[in-house]
Amino acid sequence: MPRRKKHKEIFAQGNEAVVEGALMAGCSFYGGYPITPSSEIMEIMANRLPLTEDGVFIQLEDEIASMGAVIGASLAGRKAMTATSGPGFSLKQENLGYACMAEAPLVLVNVMRGGPSTGLPTSPAQGDVQQARWGTHGDHPIIVLSASDVQECLEMSITAFNMAEKYRTPVILLIDEITAHTREKIKIPHPNEYEVVSRIVPSMPPEWYKPFEETVRGVAPMPPLGSGYRFHVTGLTHDVNGFPTSRPDEVVDLMERLHRKIDQFFYDIQLYEELQTDDAEVVVIAYGSVARSAEYAVLQAREAGVKAGLLKLKTLFPYPRRATEKILGQAGRLVVPEMNMGQMSREVKRVACGRASIRTINRIDGQIIAPSEILKVIMQG
Repeated sequence: MPRRKKHKEIFAQGNEAVVEGALMAGCSFYGGYPITPSSEIMEIMANRLPLTEDGVFIQLEDEIASMGAVIGASLAGRKAMTATSGPGFSLKQENLGYACMAEAPLVLVNVMRGGPSTGLPTSPAQGDVQQARWGTHGDHPIIVLSASDVQECLEMSITAFNMAEKYRTPVILLIDEITAHTREKIKIPHPNEYEVVSRIVPSMPPEWYKPFEETVRGVAPMPPLGSGYRFHVTGLTHDVNGFPTSRPDEVVDLMERLHRKIDQFFYDIQLYEELQTDDAEVVVIAYGSVARSAEYAVLQAREAGVKAGLLKLKTLFPYPRRATEKILGQAGRLVVPEMNMGQMSREVKRVACGRASIRTINRIDGQIIAPSEILKVIMQG
C-alpha cells in the first residue's frame, strides 16, 4: 500500500494564506489598489498570479476602478478577486451593489482596521461588520465570511470562491489586522482534500438562453461574455433576459429570486464551530481574532469549574440563527466580545429576544481583546 504523501507546511501570515486559498480555488484575475493592512494580498498576487497558466493581475487607479475590473473579469468567465481595507471598502460599495444586481460571482476581502475615515490605518478593528451586510444600498442578500486564524484564512478563501460560484453572487471575506498579520505554521491541503466549485454554464442553444431565469436553485447558468451567448448586463431591475424593466411583477420576481437563492441554502452557507456548548451555562459568541482569545478564556473557565462554551462564527451573514437558538436552549448567559461598539451583538440580541442575559465586551482603541477580559466576564456569573 503506497504511503500517503505528507502535507506541505509553510510558515505564513494570514494575508499570504488568503492568496494560497484563492489560487487553490482557481482565482485567475486580481484587480486591486493597495491599502494597509491588506496590501500584502495584492503584492503577493502581483508576484504569483502571472506565473499561473492564465492568471492576470492588474493594479487600477483606485478602489472604484478595481471593483469594476473584477466585475468585468467575472462576467468574462474568470474567478475574480480584490482585497481592500477601511476607506477602500467604502469606495467599493457602489460597484458591489452593481455586482449584486448583475449576479456577478466574485470575492472581496476586507482586512478591517479602525475607522471611520482614515481611522487607525494599521491597528485592528471589527467595525465593518454591519457595513459588509448593508453597505451598498437597497434590499440585497449577501454572504459574509470570517476567519480567526491563518489556516482558516486559506480555508475560508476557498469557501468564499466556492460560494460565489455556486450561488452566483459576491462574497465578502472579513478578517482583521491581527489575523491578517499573524504568522504561524499551516498545512497546505492536497488537491483531493478540498472541493473546488465552478459556475454552471448553459447547455441549451444560445437562442434559448435566458440569463436571469428562474431555476430550482434560483441560480441561472452563466456563460462567459463572448462565448456566443448574448445577454444584457445592467444595474437596473431587469427581466429574465437582462433588459431593464419597471413592471411590478417582473421586479418582484427578480428581487424575491435574489433573496431565495441564498435563503433556501442556509444549511450550506451558515458555517460555525462549537466548543463545549452541549452543557454550557455561559456561551461566548465571537469571530475573527477575538474568537482565539475567547477559546482560551473558555478553556480557562472550564478548568475553574465554570460550564463555559464557545460559538465561533465563520459565517457572519446570513447570521447563523439556528446555531444561536440551539444554545439558547440551555445557556442562560451569552457573552459577545468584539472590536467595535457592538455590531454583531445586535444580531445576537435580535435572535435571543430576551431569552438570555447578554454581556458585551467592546474595544475601539486598536487593541485586541485579551482572554483575561473575556474570562473576567465569564466568571462574574
